[in-house]
This record gives sequence, structure tokens and C-alpha cells, in this order.
Amino acid sequence: MLLGLRIENFALIDRLELAFGSGLNVLTGETGAGKSIILDAIDAALGGKVTSRSIRTGTKRALVEATFQLSSDVAQWLNQEEIDLLDDDSVVCSREMSTSQEGILRSSRSRINGVLVNRQQMEQLRSRLVEITAQGQTVQIGQTAIQREYLDSFGGLSLLEQRQKVNAAFQECSQAFSALENRRQSEQMRLQKLDLLEFQLQELSAAKLDDPDELESLEQERSRLSHVVELQKQSYRVYQALYQNDADAQAAADILGEAEATLIDMVNYDSGLQPILDMVNAALAQVAEAGRQINNYGAALEADPERLETVERRIRQLKQICRKYGPSLADAIAYQQGVEGELQELKGGGQSLETLEKIYQEKRAILQEYCHILTELRLAAARKLEERLIAQLKPLAMEKVKFQVEITPITPTANGGDKVTFLFSPNPGEPLHPLTETASGGEMSRFLLAFKTCFSIGSVGTLVFDEIDVGVSGRVAAAIAQKLHQISQYHQVLCVTHQPLVAAMADRHFRVDKQVIDTPNGEKNAQASDIRTVVRVSCLDSHSTRSHELAQLAGGDSATEAIAFAESLIAEADLKRKDKSSRSNI
Repeated sequence: MLLGLRIENFALIDRLELAFGSGLNVLTGETGAGKSIILDAIDAALGGKVTSRSIRTGTKRALVEATFQLSSDVAQWLNQEEIDLLDDDSVVCSREMSTSQEGILRSSRSRINGVLVNRQQMEQLRSRLVEITAQGQTVQIGQTAIQREYLDSFGGLSLLEQRQKVNAAFQECSQAFSALENRRQSEQMRLQKLDLLEFQLQELSAAKLDDPDELESLEQERSRLSHVVELQKQSYRVYQALYQNDADAQAAADILGEAEATLIDMVNYDSGLQPILDMVNAALAQVAEAGRQINNYGAALEADPERLETVERRIRQLKQICRKYGPSLADAIAYQQGVEGELQELKGGGQSLETLEKIYQEKRAILQEYCHILTELRLAAARKLEERLIAQLKPLAMEKVKFQVEITPITPTANGGDKVTFLFSPNPGEPLHPLTETASGGEMSRFLLAFKTCFSIGSVGTLVFDEIDVGVSGRVAAAIAQKLHQISQYHQVLCVTHQPLVAAMADRHFRVDKQVIDTPNGEKNAQASDIRTVVRVSCLDSHSTRSHELAQLAGGDSATEAIAFAESLIAEADLKRKDKSSRSNI
């Protein structure tokens, strides 16, 4: 139950505090007086949409705070969300908004018992506290998707759990179908790629790429084979210089031999020269060995045109491979390995079309089975909703009304394989038609009241009706007033109304009007005016004030007649409230 509402700088309200009670709370006032702003503030406190226009002109900050009586369901949810309970067994929902210097909405923060919460948390709590109904919901309730949501909600937990199963099965079926379609569409591309990869692998395999350094080795061999004669001549010259010179000049070995002999004599006189002698001995041995090796190298050299041609042909082959699959031979070898893996995947690593088709059909069969179960649950819920709604409509001067929930099959979706349509016939002898095509404004008002009553039983503690009685008068208005009074025996009801018959049934009556006041110090108006318009709310707690307000709503021919009529309404409402028979089950 909503206990109180505090508003600061919200729309046309500068500052306002309201205390609500149990039963039927009614807000009245002239059109445009600001009644709906009160409901907008409640909506904003519970996470509803706000804009920069929600903040009072000339101010930068707005606050709305709604205090509710704590229920066991709400207490359990607060504990689940790790939000501390207040000592006075209440729950406080607040919303703080601020704008920038340019008047753009800068921030909007929601809190529960002072704890900052996100939008999802606030929506979860809102569903446990308040149900708001307005005539503007006519467009929404006329949509088949919304009608399906209402029916599923009415069906209860088992239906909602089955719909979750349908949703999961639909996702799996969609994924299986996508995999199948992708495979079908890519089959031609797959075959083309197979041909290309097989050709590439054949070319790479024929090249027998084993050694990533082969090209470098072959280029060195080609250089040697191309310069055999020159290498022979140069190796002989080196041999002469090192070991055996046929010319007049001495070879390095001869010179080192002479040095060795001289050092041997010197060592006989000075043993300290032994290390130098050892170095010369080592140098002589190395020179002699180098001479022998270069001589053998030169002797082994011989021209081999056939081998040279083979090497050059292999080099050309490898360079072509590198240009296509390189740039280096190591890169080409790695590319060959990748081609082999990709070919294996394309040929046998993936699932065949037949396998994918089988998987899809299995998933589709499961989806259809789940949809069938969901349809049966919806049909059962539809029959109950029809029965309950007709029972709620009859006391609202719609004794001959017909209502049916039509469920027709459609292609399965995430929400099942059903299209839900509310069919309505308010007049005897007239066929059923979709709700929004048949109901007038007054009939839609009564339908919304009865419809929300079906859903409110045993749920939230506070029901809000915004001008639910628009377009009705006389006996119908009296029926709506009686229905609101009955509902208020089990729920707190907040109702914005223009009907004196409804207002007369109020347990607590508020009058909303606009007043023009001087601009407070420090508050600057956009038009630089020194007066401002504000919304004021008065609690009509005396018989005379209520009579006067009801008279204004009734608009009698004279003040005396209007007051008399208003007093008769109040007296009649008092009798109805005292009559225990009015507490029949809803």
C-alpha cells in the first residue's frame, strides 16, 4: 500500500507531500489541473520514463519519493537483493533527476531504502507494489502480442515455464536451421575451394619441400659449378703460396720452416723463447694442413654441366613456389601444411548435409511438441480468463457481453506457435470482433477495469486507475463506482476521475488545482516573469468540502441543487460502504 508521496520540483509541482490511506483514494479537479502529474510522479519514483521537462522550469534538480507499506513478498525480495529493511516496516522508492546548464537531462538515479539500484531492479520491485491502468492502454491491449503476454501471465507459473522451454527449443532449432542453410549455400563455394586447395597441394607436394634451407644451399652449389675453372686456378695459387712454390719465391711453409730451425737454436741458449717456438710449430702445421686441403679441393673440382642444369632447374622451381606461396621457402612449407589441414576439414571434418538435415528435423520436432503443450496450457488459461472477465463485466452494466480468446496456429516462434486475439461483443446478437474494432470508449473503460481486476486479485497492494471512467455516465458510472469500491476492499485504489458517482465512494478524497504564485527568491523563470503556476492538492476531509467538490463535478443547474445532489451521493455512498453485502467476492 502507498503510504505517502513527496514531490520536489517535478513538472508544475514545486513542493508537495501527500498521505494516502487504505481503500479508495480519489483525485478530482478540473481538466488540466495536474491530476495526472501526481500519477506521473508515482510512475517516476518506480522507474518510469522521465525527460528534462519532468524537472520544474527554473530549477536544476527534482525529487520524487514514494513510501509503501512493507509486505512479506517485498521483504523477501529486498533480502534477496541485499537491501536493508527500514525500522518502520516501510519501503521507500525515490528518484532524483538533474539537468545541465543547457537544460538537458544529465542524471537520473533511483534508490530503494537509500540504496542506489538499476532499472531492472526497480522494475522488479514495481511489479510487486503497483499496477497502473489508464485509458491510453487501449492501443497496447489491442495488439495481439500484448494480448498473448497478458494471457500467458494469467496462465501462471506452469505456462510461463513451458514458454521458456519453447524459447530454448526455438533457439536450438534456429541454430540448427542456420547451420543447415549455411552448409547448403556454401556447398558450391566449398567444392570450388576444394579444387583450388587440391591443385595447390598437388603442386606443393610435387615440389617435395623438405628442407627450408634447400634454396640457399642450391644457390651456393650453382655458384661453385659456374666457376670451376677459376676456382681451380685460384686453389693452385693458394697451394703454391702456402706449401709448394715452383717459382723463385718461397712458400709460407718454407719460410716458417726456416724460422722454426732458427728458433730451435735460440731455445738452446734461452728457454724463454719456447712459447714462440711452439706458436711457429703450430702455424707451420696449420699452413701445411691448409695446403694439403686446398690441393685436394682443387684436384676434386671438375666441370659438371648436367648437375649445373639440374641445380638451376630446381632453383627456378623453388623460386616459383616462393613467389606463389612464400615469400620464403619456410613460408611455403608452412602454407602446404595449412592446406593439408584445411583440406581434411573440408572433406571430412565438418558435418554432412544429411547429418545437419537430421539434426534440424529432430530440433524442429522437439519445438513442435513443446509448442503443442504450450497451446494446450493457453487454451485452458483462455477458458478461465473468459469466464472470469465476463463475470467482472456483468456488474458494469454489460450483462449480455461476450468475450472470447481466439488462439490460432502460426509458424512457431520463440513465444510458441499461437496467435492470441481478444474477441469482444458488447451487444446481444452481434458477432465477435477484435476488441479494438468493436468496443466504444465507455465500453473500453469498463473492459480495462474488469480486465485489470482479473489480474489484480492476490497480486499487488496498490491499483492506480487514471480516468478509467472516461466516456461513461449514469448507470454505467454508478456500476464503475461500485466496482472500484469492491476492489478497494482488497486493495488500495488510487483513482483519477471526473465522475461524481465515483468520487462519492472515496474513502479519502483529494482535490487538485492550479494556482498562480509569486516567483520564489532564487527561482528564475524562463520568461523572466515574477509569477509562476503551481499544482496544489487539498485533502477534502470534511463533509462540506466534499459536497462542494462533488457539486462542481456534477455541474448542477444551481448551487443549491448541485449541493443537494452531492450530499445525496455522499449519503448513498455511506450506505453502500456500510452494507456488508457490498463485500462480495470480486
